[in-house]
Amino acid sequence: MYNFLQGRMVAVRLCLLGAALILIGIGIATIYSVGHPAEESPAGQTERLAVFWKKQVVFAVLGGFVFVIVNSINYRWWGTVSYWLLAGVLALLALLLVSKFVVTLPFAKPINDSYRWISFTVAGRTLPSLQPSEFCKVAYIMALAWYLRYRSNYRNFKALIGPFALALLPMVLILPEPDLGTVMLMMPILFIMLFVAGAKVRHLLLIILMAILVSPLLWYKMEIYQRARISSVLLQNAWIREKAEQHPAVGNILVGTEFSARQWKNDWGLHLIRSKYAIASGGTNSGTGYGFRRGPFTKYGFLPERHNDFIFAVIAHQWGFWGCLGLLSLYVIIVSCGLEIAVNNTDPFGKLLAVGIVAMFVVEVLINVGMTVGLMPITGLTLPLVSYGGSSLLVSMASVGLLNNIGRSRPFSVAPKA
Repeated sequence: MYNFLQGRMVAVRLCLLGAALILIGIGIATIYSVGHPAEESPAGQTERLAVFWKKQVVFAVLGGFVFVIVNSINYRWWGTVSYWLLAGVLALLALLLVSKFVVTLPFAKPINDSYRWISFTVAGRTLPSLQPSEFCKVAYIMALAWYLRYRSNYRNFKALIGPFALALLPMVLILPEPDLGTVMLMMPILFIMLFVAGAKVRHLLLIILMAILVSPLLWYKMEIYQRARISSVLLQNAWIREKAEQHPAVGNILVGTEFSARQWKNDWGLHLIRSKYAIASGGTNSGTGYGFRRGPFTKYGFLPERHNDFIFAVIAHQWGFWGCLGLLSLYVIIVSCGLEIAVNNTDPFGKLLAVGIVAMFVVEVLINVGMTVGLMPITGLTLPLVSYGGSSLLVSMASVGLLNNIGRSRPFSVAPKA
């Protein structure tokens, strides 16, 4: 039997895997808690949420198999096929756009007006849906690391056009789905990986300038509710809401249509308002929260998507400040272990791949937690390893598996060590 723990840096990799498994356990427990509250939720919502924790357990088991499979092959082989993996994912993303704009494909039907998932039916049974944009994240990181392993690919500005295009193409395909959260990941990951690779600062500043120049095009193509979610960081302020309602031009810039304070409260800002209430209420009991399966935001359907995008608000509601601190500490462990693995690997591809995965986790956590407290736009980005979702969990476990694979492999060397 293949021993995925053999090799170097055993203690670091055990900490990495342990933190990931604990986070998965916290996620399953929280999803269970919102589906099995002490009192029934209205409109049958308890029954709808009750099955999600069972599905998440299945996804966790599949994630374990993915972890083992990723470790069964040396990580350098994944680099050799990274372009093909990315091309395959981009083809799936293109099919989703065909289904949205040309003809609805039977395996790419909309869910909640979004074309993000691909699902097949076999023998009358619908298989679990796959979200190509989730798999695009790790494929993009592998392809970018494989490209940047050569110094000539990032030391002059002309060479940086390739990585920039590599990031822009998935963004253009993912945004119309719409999936704003994944789009927001691409540029930070690109910038961090270029910085670690050794790109010149002036070239990085030019990359930022190019991203700023491209952003109006992306903004123009956003739906009204997407604009409102991004502008939610500003619209929390009562003075800005007042000016947006008084001046139609301001409202049009922020949300793409006439701004309405009532619609903000009941629609555009509903998630954010209730998320902040849930988090704040968890700190009223000496910072320890209401407890497991307790509290109004756990029992009732006041907070939409509380098992998914806003699961951090439920954790804060149940366990308060200290529970949130413990949760974030587990992510700190994963990031620290990932950076330790990157530092101790001399292979340029392995080092960049590890840094890219760490950057993905950091950006995902910052955006998800930030949006629940009103510091970041509401993007629909999941909390890695915790939020409900099969594709997200599989990609996160594959990423942890790649870090383990890099850590256990011997350092790359072309000559005897001095």
